[in-house]
Amino acid sequence: MEGGRVTGEELRSFTVGAVAIGVFCLVLMLSYFTTHIHGATADSNRVYAAFNRVDGLAVGDEVQLAGVPVGRVAAMTLQPNFQARLTLLVADDVPLPTDTSAAIHTDGLFGRKFVVLEPGGDETLLGDGGVITFTQDSLIVSELLDLIIAEGRAQRRAGEGIGEVEPR
Repeated sequence: MEGGRVTGEELRSFTVGAVAIGVFCLVLMLSYFTTHIHGATADSNRVYAAFNRVDGLAVGDEVQLAGVPVGRVAAMTLQPNFQARLTLLVADDVPLPTDTSAAIHTDGLFGRKFVVLEPGGDETLLGDGGVITFTQDSLIVSELLDLIIAEGRAQRRAGEGIGEVEPR
């Protein structure tokens, strides 16, 4: 600033900074509204499901049916039998048969977790407060990788013994 006047370069820097802050705020607002509005609404049914492991899943994560978001995970509580009980908010216009199953999936190898519902064939439907009894726990990627590595090592050791001739 020369003699109280703003130079063109200072004005340009200020404008770029203001635009960057505005874009950042817009991205924050959009991410907030898409995670809190999309999926479950006030017109939702509470459905419960118990899992042995829910590693990586969080309150607010999506509930999907056929790849379409139909709700959100509303709460997670630990039961006296050491199972995790999930409260799922599912849109009330989504009919779920009583034999619906729930599984925790991962988006890609290290992506986000979400609950997938697979409807069964029963003619009676789960209502508000219904319980899903068929569940599949969260897959722990590190345990899966350890299993793959151990299997590979076992096969390599078994392969080393093939075709060898013992000395006499």
